[in-house]
Amino acid sequence: MTSLHHEHASHDHSHGPGCGHTEVPHGDHVDYAHGGHLHREHGGHWDECEPDEHAPHEGHEHQHGEACGHESVLHGDHVDYLHDGHRHAAHNGHWDDH
Repeated sequence: MTSLHHEHASHDHSHGPGCGHTEVPHGDHVDYAHGGHLHREHGGHWDECEPDEHAPHEGHEHQHGEACGHESVLHGDHVDYLHDGHRHAAHNGHWDDH
């Protein structure tokens, strides 16, 4: 799965270990959750890290929620759950990989 390239133009905060935002391992990079979206460093600036396609997570029996034991991050109009190095989001009766 690739990500769309949407530069976050007005981002003056530098993310990194200890910056205070949740680190989210995502493929070959780390996203930082803040303000309802996820940022990644790319080419000297920060991008919104969004999937460019619908990617259902097949065979996911676990139900995420407030007491599921996985860290959650606000992502736009929904909540993602950090799980095994990726993010899961509820979508039409199944879980998507973000």
